[in-house]
Amino acid sequence: MFSNTVKYKLYPTLLNRFDRFEKGYINETELLNSVNRLPVPQTEAQRKGVSFEEAVIKGIDEEEFDPEILSRVRALLPRPMLKTQVYCEYQIEDVLLYGYVDVLGKMVAVDIKTTSNYQPGCYAVSHQNFYLPALRGKGIRSLKYVITDFKDVYQEEYDHSMDFSAQMSQIKAFCEFLETHRGEITDLRVFGS
Repeated sequence: MFSNTVKYKLYPTLLNRFDRFEKGYINETELLNSVNRLPVPQTEAQRKGVSFEEAVIKGIDEEEFDPEILSRVRALLPRPMLKTQVYCEYQIEDVLLYGYVDVLGKMVAVDIKTTSNYQPGCYAVSHQNFYLPALRGKGIRSLKYVITDFKDVYQEEYDHSMDFSAQMSQIKAFCEFLETHRGEITDLRVFGS
């Protein structure tokens, strides 16, 4: 029987950290620090990504970036842009997934990504894809990632026909990790508190 009870509140960045943990890129302590939301200094790459998004959407500090790249990214955004930084949430069983999508159009949502090394198809199993069912009621038919490595611009687009089995498997594994380490978790919001 379906329950409306939320036992876990998860967001894509945290699930991406768990993915990095599973792949051996970060250790258990680093993952637990993320779960506990311990402050870490923003990296230069993170700062550049946030700054780029503001330049694309708001026109702030555009001079820091290649005008051709800015123009190409803007050309892939929906017109009209109805809203920016739109809150999304979607419940699956006892897990509430939540976060913000960068741009909302009439039928497409867009998330702007920056990277130093783009691999085609890398967002196919992103947990941000749950924004699709979360935004279905707003008429959103697809989620498009607009990606730049600051040399070129790429895009990946996904619709409601996508398979979420890989993400679901990882969510279940992460919930098991949380239960195993419950005693080490100090920020209880992840448990729906």
